[in-house]
Amino acid sequence: MNTSIDAPAPTAWGRIATDGIWNNNVVFAQSLALCPLLAVTGTATNGLGMGLASMAVMVASGLLISLLRGLITPEVRIPVFVLIIAVLVTLVDLGLNAWLHDLHKVLGLFIPLIVTNCAILGRAESFASRNRVMPAAFDGLMMGVGFTLVLVTLGAIREIIGSGTLFANAALLLGEGFAGLELTLIPEYRGFLLAVLPPGGFLALGFMLAAKRLIDRRLRAPRPATQPAVATG
Repeated sequence: MNTSIDAPAPTAWGRIATDGIWNNNVVFAQSLALCPLLAVTGTATNGLGMGLASMAVMVASGLLISLLRGLITPEVRIPVFVLIIAVLVTLVDLGLNAWLHDLHKVLGLFIPLIVTNCAILGRAESFASRNRVMPAAFDGLMMGVGFTLVLVTLGAIREIIGSGTLFANAALLLGEGFAGLELTLIPEYRGFLLAVLPPGGFLALGFMLAAKRLIDRRLRAPRPATQPAVATG
């Protein structure tokens, strides 16, 4: 079993980070995990809780699968990957139920369904099983960060438009340490119900995808060549 933890070159670290957060983002680029994304992002608090749980599973699964890749034969790799992910999700689910019970009740079935998240299994197959421990764990971390950012952003957009608040009930769901996140941005706001319903999630996600496409197009657009200054006599 090869358990070397040699780090890749700095440029490789940067590529892993940019792929996970932006270029190969779980939602924006791969269009995966849309079911929990749209189901739990009625508020930014729920999105943050789901994102952190998914991130923990991604990091731990990448680390364990990379450690064990020398022992896992190609014929049984997929069942073994699923089993490892299922064990980790069970631990996260039990931990949330024990220490963050209110958040566990809100997220409900979508915590166990992390097992079926194709993004986690896909990274286990395409990256963790073929790379060393530290890069595999870092890849899981960056993929988790990218997924969490989308969850929180989508939840924030829907919450602000839907109820005029941001990170509502953060202290109740995530603990007293998150009380400072709770904000009322629009006092006495009556709310916009569509934003917190499933159709609102689809609409908000569509606008986010369009915005990413526009940003990518701007970044890839060739810059006009500057004309050299011509000296005048």
